[in-house]
Amino acid sequence: MRLLLLNKPFHVLTRFSRADDRRTLADLVTAPGLYPAGRLDYDSEGLLLLTDDGILQARITDPRHALAKTYWAQVEGIPEAAQLQRLREGLLLADGLTRPAEVRAMPQPEGLWARDPPIRYRAQIPTSWLELTIREGRNRQVRRMTAAVGLPTLRLVRAAIGPFTLAGLPPGGSRAASGAEMAAFSAGLASARAPVARSASRPRAPARSSGADPPSSGRPGRGRPR
Repeated sequence: MRLLLLNKPFHVLTRFSRADDRRTLADLVTAPGLYPAGRLDYDSEGLLLLTDDGILQARITDPRHALAKTYWAQVEGIPEAAQLQRLREGLLLADGLTRPAEVRAMPQPEGLWARDPPIRYRAQIPTSWLELTIREGRNRQVRRMTAAVGLPTLRLVRAAIGPFTLAGLPPGGSRAASGAEMAAFSAGLASARAPVARSASRPRAPARSSGADPPSSGRPGRGRPR
């Protein structure tokens, strides 16, 4: 069983197969047999987990486990207390009410790399940073949540998934999960409902989507996992 932590750069698709000239995981990861455990949008950056074990993939992605995912969002405007409180309480989006989120205003993350290309600044509109932790993974959820309270997201970086973090990973960099991280992950699942047993341990390749940023799919030839 392998678990790889990858810092996905901006404008990389969360899949290995290539349908056009956009970069994919195949440009970053050469180890065979790995599949994404979840997805991260084309225009988002940060932590992505890849594994060769289907049961582990399910434990990471199954919403019943409510695995915490932490994001750094650079937003347009200066957040007010009422806006942050709305995010904490849950928001009614087009696909239903979100779970309450953990949210705080923060300075720009220390040591954060420059994005290429950078966001477009507007001289008359300030930007600020939020840290949000959610326990679900709807499509483009963080962006939709901040937009719903009047704070459109300009840049989004996933900083952590459960005990796994971006620490020490440059854009495009990857490393194997440590034993301590795996132990912390298992401990965090101990009180959660056990996932449905699977008949095979091969991870699922993500389903295809007709949108501009489809959920991640397997390597070329494998057919068809925020």
